[in-house]
Amino acid sequence: MAYRRVLLKLSGEFLAGNGFGISPEATRALAREVASAKAETGSEIAVVVGAGNLWRGARQGAGMDRATADYIGMLATIMNALALQDALEAEGLETRVQTALTITEVAEPYIRRRALRHLEKGRVVIFGGGTGNPFFSTDTAAALRALEIGADLVLMAKNKVDGVYDKDPRRHPDARRFDRLSYMEVLSRGLEVMDPTAVTLCMESDLPIVVFDIFQPGALVRVLGGERVGTLIRS
Repeated sequence: MAYRRVLLKLSGEFLAGNGFGISPEATRALAREVASAKAETGSEIAVVVGAGNLWRGARQGAGMDRATADYIGMLATIMNALALQDALEAEGLETRVQTALTITEVAEPYIRRRALRHLEKGRVVIFGGGTGNPFFSTDTAAALRALEIGADLVLMAKNKVDGVYDKDPRRHPDARRFDRLSYMEVLSRGLEVMDPTAVTLCMESDLPIVVFDIFQPGALVRVLGGERVGTLIRS
């Protein structure tokens, strides 16, 4: 295996399928991709999942106190983490959910050393609750947790978009895909890869980011094996 430990960032929309909320079928399809990659490569995998399928603070929280809206979003990520945990365990994986907000009845509190031990034992660790602080995105949570656990790579999973483009390829047939970008190019071009704070965190520690289509057959396995898939972002 090329990468010993990775942090996989998943959008909440992956769990919704073509609708809103949590689709068991869509969540199981995602779990199968992760389970297959884990079985074939043996890489240690941690996951951060967003909440866009359940809560969009900018839209549903319009008119609310920003911190309150963000806390609702954090709780939604924990719901998604539990749903993903159930699907992964149905695929035979051993998992743990750790949350930045303490909900001990359903998940462990985030403890870095405990997370590391779980990964070393081959468990998939799902981080819920974002960073535990309002005003920070789950992209930033992904970068932060990746650095804390010593991940070799941040994987930004996309659905039917196989990398970073200069414009939306679903609306512009002439969109150009980048094979490689620097962190500064992402920031200066305003490319919608991940939150700028998250990109900056990765840049400061030279933590590589790969943006790829997780539902492209075998893509996750190939990335973990060191093949060039999607768009690589690093210095």
